[in-house]
Amino acid sequence: MRYAVVIERVGANYSAYVPDLPGCVATGDTREEAEREIRMAVRFHLKGLKEDGVAAPKPQATLIYVEA
Repeated sequence: MRYAVVIERVGANYSAYVPDLPGCVATGDTREEAEREIRMAVRFHLKGLKEDGVAAPKPQATLIYVEA
């Protein structure tokens, strides 16, 4: 499965979250670090759901870019 991830610059750091996995977040000093951390967070989150007997939600979020 492929989940959409949002990465935002927040002050001097970066924050990442997965809209389809509430509570699945990560941060990093760089965009690359935030991306690496969110990949690990997704795996950890899905493993926890499985251990709790909860099915992983199907990805539903989509991302678009809008010209301004």
